[in-house]
Amino acid sequence: MNILANITRMWLTRSIKPFVFKNEYDSFLEYMDQDKLGLYVHIPFCRSICTFCPYCKELYSEEKCEKYISALLKEIDTVGRRYKNKKTVTSLYFGGGTPALAVKYLKPVIDRLNKYFDITQGIGIELHPDDVTDETLTVLKNSGITKISIGIQSFSKKYIKLLGRKAPDAEKLKKTLSGNNFETISADLIFALPSQTYSDLKEDVETAFKIGANHIAIYPFIDFTFANSGIKPMKKTEKRQLLDMITVYLNNKGCKRESIWTFSYKPNSGYSSMTRENFLGFGCSATTLLNSQFKINTFNVNEYKKRIDEGQLPTSLTLRFTRRQRMIYYLFWTAYSTKVKSKDFEKFFGTPLKKEFGFELWLMKKCGFITERNGIYEMTLKGAFYYHHYENYYTLAYIDKMWGIMRKCSFPDKMIL
Repeated sequence: MNILANITRMWLTRSIKPFVFKNEYDSFLEYMDQDKLGLYVHIPFCRSICTFCPYCKELYSEEKCEKYISALLKEIDTVGRRYKNKKTVTSLYFGGGTPALAVKYLKPVIDRLNKYFDITQGIGIELHPDDVTDETLTVLKNSGITKISIGIQSFSKKYIKLLGRKAPDAEKLKKTLSGNNFETISADLIFALPSQTYSDLKEDVETAFKIGANHIAIYPFIDFTFANSGIKPMKKTEKRQLLDMITVYLNNKGCKRESIWTFSYKPNSGYSSMTRENFLGFGCSATTLLNSQFKINTFNVNEYKKRIDEGQLPTSLTLRFTRRQRMIYYLFWTAYSTKVKSKDFEKFFGTPLKKEFGFELWLMKKCGFITERNGIYEMTLKGAFYYHHYENYYTLAYIDKMWGIMRKCSFPDKMIL
């Protein structure tokens, strides 16, 4: 797995040089000239810990949450106050953990971000099904939240039990959501679970629409080594068939595919915290992607607060890009949307896409992975699956290693991927 990922990296970067993350950071982040900049805030607290979930999280307590939010506000100030003018950004997303556990603190966090940034495409938040109540949704709307993403995972008792969760109450969700209008109501589902069939997944999708979702996210189950889930991943051929069939079903239903895993049922109902050229991340474990660097905050909540109290950014590791490495990062995240526009690439890097990756584009067209029209490269069903297939290799070869190390060490000396 690592061999395949490394060979691909060397081929695409035209270099044997690996990605080297160092224990260093800039105290001043130069983001003002970054186009299409997005914002992300991580709230790491959960009521209970799901074994399958790889994200930075810990058990909730009111005291820990309050202290964390205080540090978070300081981090926002540290990053934002360097500039006199506000920066226009695309969107803001709250992830976790279970961000709604900090619901009463969201408005102060949003107000603090609005001091430094003009958010133009709405504010989204991830919700546990238990948090979908009239009271919580009212607070979210009053705080400025316009998009919600509900972590359903599955409505099936069989699969939800496998994931260590309780089955969500579809009727209760439907009743609550019918009285609360949001621009986007997204249902997060997991596919490629053991013995899962097209009928199983289709039933989950149909139930999601019935409760009021206008956006569907279907994420593959990934068996991170440190998660110790005990769940056996689905075989490649079965996974491809399942993804292709549910994609065709959603397309026939009138949904627009916005990314490898996400589908919008209505205009302007998009929800994605990933398909952005650049982003600033705030909070424990949050990442930041800028033109010249990729940085990761420490995964340790106590060390995060300590760094902030010392007046420093909580950065754990920083990758300084070579030009070619930045191109790969750009294409990887942009391709997640299933489309890459030549004019956008050339605007970002000042060089034609075909000049840099002409052979690779030709090869992908020959393999039936992409089509090209008016300088826009778009994935086929086959291409979307193989993007997923490679992403799985990338995740297990790189992200699994990265997160595994950072969960154990707050500030590693170096990490080579």
